[in-house]
Amino acid sequence: MTATTRRQFIRTAALTGTAASIFPTVLTSRAGQAAPADTKVRLGFIGVGLRGRSHVEQALYRDDVVIPAICDVDPDSIARTNAMIQKAGRPLPEAYTKGSEAFLQMLKRDDLDGVVIATPWEWHVPMAVATMKAGKYAAVEVSATVTLQESWDLVNTSEKTKMPCMILENVCYRRDVLAVLNMIRQGLFGEMTYAHCGYQHDLREVKFNDGKKAYGGGVEFGEKGFSEARWRTQHSVDRNGDLYPTHGLGPVAHWLNINRGNRFVRLTSMATKSRGLHKYVVDKGGADHPNAKVNFKLGDVVTTMIECANGENIVIMHDTNSPRPYSLGFRAQGTQGIWMDDNDMIYLEGTSPKAHTWEPFAAYQEKYDHPLWKRHAQTADKAGHGGIDFFVLRAFIEAVKAKGPVPIDVYDAAVWSAISPLSEQSIAGNSKAVDIPDFTRGKWKTNPPIFGLNDNF
Repeated sequence: MTATTRRQFIRTAALTGTAASIFPTVLTSRAGQAAPADTKVRLGFIGVGLRGRSHVEQALYRDDVVIPAICDVDPDSIARTNAMIQKAGRPLPEAYTKGSEAFLQMLKRDDLDGVVIATPWEWHVPMAVATMKAGKYAAVEVSATVTLQESWDLVNTSEKTKMPCMILENVCYRRDVLAVLNMIRQGLFGEMTYAHCGYQHDLREVKFNDGKKAYGGGVEFGEKGFSEARWRTQHSVDRNGDLYPTHGLGPVAHWLNINRGNRFVRLTSMATKSRGLHKYVVDKGGADHPNAKVNFKLGDVVTTMIECANGENIVIMHDTNSPRPYSLGFRAQGTQGIWMDDNDMIYLEGTSPKAHTWEPFAAYQEKYDHPLWKRHAQTADKAGHGGIDFFVLRAFIEAVKAKGPVPIDVYDAAVWSAISPLSEQSIAGNSKAVDIPDFTRGKWKTNPPIFGLNDNF
């Protein structure tokens, strides 16, 4: 299939709004098909801290999910999770707590269909690999991998075991970015040429926390830290790159059909000087605090540019050490118009009432609201992050129930997460261009889109 016919194939398929008429092989492979109503999914959870418990909470809302086992080395996290499960009137799961490899004992169980992994980043791949080798569906939090080799380890294990691995990138289900995806597939932006995204989130209070104050206080990390500060801050000490790319990149990848008719080809990254974390320690703990002597490698703002096979460019921003409001900085731009989320504005040539003039996105959001949100908005209001947590766990559960593929698969997990170590390589090499591996080994040329094309995904 030539590049021209491939692009036309993808565009034609997207414009239909349905997988059935264009992709019969998707349906025969059970992608997105509903399982029988009485099917039960047996989920285990590795890591039931703050993030893991949010997934447990969503699972407890569902009558079709049972939880036979949980795993965490922190007794307080186990106790809090058990309290949630008891309050929901469910039987207590067996808890695995003895040592950092207790999860391996849990994975020997034969009463688990899938496992949700919400642990520090460096444990994601060992746990996901072990889960797939145990014959179970793996769902792994973001970022899925830390090193390039880990991305290959995920892909190779999934291909060898034939077990799916889903990255739990919840922002893919954000209501506005799904509406934009719907509009892109209907051709309202013309041919896509550019996208902008990132993770711009002041995390200084998260990275320094001694647990003695309310969550978000203190200037401690590592052994003296609380929650994420125990492990996440060390990455800012040791690494200089885009440490957390997937929240922004996931939705953009769907807009541009990455791994499904398109792919990332190469990137180049650069970082500013590192000042924010040091200043925070001095301001909060004083110049004599031991952490004021720490040399943080992570630049305050990291910018990455990606070139795609079909000619689009993407810019990703990573900015977690500066005083700023939260923003993922989304921008979708094509030959027919542009949308930007910071001011929630849109301009479509020939459609917007005034030439060269922004208009509010609200009316388009209502008109092009994605069918997933139209069907499930009232149920999703119980979930965190504005409802998107409901959709991402639901997608995993429905895939497990149907014994079919997951909508955000191991190839997505591998390449989205690989942007992090590749950006480190680029920065270390004076912003040199770095090739991005094709984790699909060429299957991107013929893989059809499946995300957001049926009620389950």
